[in-house]
Amino acid sequence: MSPPVTVGIDIGTSSVKAVAADEEGHVVASARVPHEMRVPSPGRLEHDANDAWRAGPRRALAELGDLDVRGVSVAAMVPSLTAVDADGVPTQPGLLYGDDRGHTNVRGNPVESGELLAFMRWLVHEAPNAHGYWPAQAVANHALGGEAVLDTSTAATAYPLFDWQSWDAQVATQLGASPEQLPRLVPTGFAAQQIDGDGPPLASGCIDALAEQLVAGADEDGDVLVLLGTTLIVWAVTPASDPVPGLYNLPHTAAGKMLVGGPSNAGGLFCNWAGGLLGAPSRPVDPGRVPVWVPYPRGERSPLDDPDRRASLADLDLTHHAASVRRAAFEASGFVARRILDLAREHHGINPRRLVASGGGTRVDEWVQAVADATALPVDCVLVPEGGALGSAWLARIAAGLEEPTAMTDARRWARTGRTVEPDPAWLEHVAERYERFRVLAA
Repeated sequence: MSPPVTVGIDIGTSSVKAVAADEEGHVVASARVPHEMRVPSPGRLEHDANDAWRAGPRRALAELGDLDVRGVSVAAMVPSLTAVDADGVPTQPGLLYGDDRGHTNVRGNPVESGELLAFMRWLVHEAPNAHGYWPAQAVANHALGGEAVLDTSTAATAYPLFDWQSWDAQVATQLGASPEQLPRLVPTGFAAQQIDGDGPPLASGCIDALAEQLVAGADEDGDVLVLLGTTLIVWAVTPASDPVPGLYNLPHTAAGKMLVGGPSNAGGLFCNWAGGLLGAPSRPVDPGRVPVWVPYPRGERSPLDDPDRRASLADLDLTHHAASVRRAAFEASGFVARRILDLAREHHGINPRRLVASGGGTRVDEWVQAVADATALPVDCVLVPEGGALGSAWLARIAAGLEEPTAMTDARRWARTGRTVEPDPAWLEHVAERYERFRVLAA
């Protein structure tokens, strides 16, 4: 008989990941269910929400096998939204962060810009008689437990529709909807219902990046959490709360700490696209013979906040080949991280000492090495790359009554380093020169 476990499910941009973890945070089973990321036009990014948000989590949970599951929790990217019918089946595309149907005249993070509210306006226009308008977490929770429930951390991305206590009926009316068409709200990590009505507790859910933060172990001044996923996310730990132009300031789960940084499109979405143009070259690369990518095929988020930027490749010559251009793509991701850290250093005096990397990109050695070289910092890769799922498994422990409701920050006891990648001295001088070139090209 397997030991008692809790299950975390993470709906990502390219797949649903699920892990089953014991009380010490050791993963005893895992599953990955890929789904399509649709780009119907350069400014759009969407899912088949029925496949990715409804069917994917159930399939991932089933693929874990016959386990003694004591609790389940679902995380997902933000913002996201779709329209559903009375059975909870999506009838419209699942709109994802950065989709131009969420663009407004206000720039900034999703809360300030009203991205999710713009999604709702579009969906209300396309499906005015929808039973509901639900983010990915609520669609998954309905599929798993029978009721559309949403956690309050995800609901915060809908401010002022969510007024930090409940749905605001006046704002909903202005959008053409009503609070009854929105999920029931439950605090993050709390039990909301049961799997299939009589199974283990199902938590309200979480934002994927928050779940990753819980179990990464990047909790001290000088730590930098880097999420190498479809989106690149960089968070420097700091005690300072002053705003930094172009970056987000968010409370850390660690007491007295803040996170400064933000998301960038120069993550796996860009690196995989660039690599797909080139195949999988294996030739050695001369550290001094690498071009410079401007990594924005679909605009940029932090710190530029410009959805209309596009990618370019500079300084090509006949000595370059596919492997050097591929290396350049990974370096560009590292350059974006370094620029965010430079801004944090300039405004907060932050002195980064290490990167803590989570996400599927930690399995890509070229990417991790390029980030280490670009930032001139060691990279501690977490032992379990599926940090969003692992953090959700911790929240499932709270929902199951295995941890106190105030024990969210105790999840750091599950933080483990799988390996450390040091900057390569042979590359540092050349990469530093290319970073300065990048700053000019991507200004």
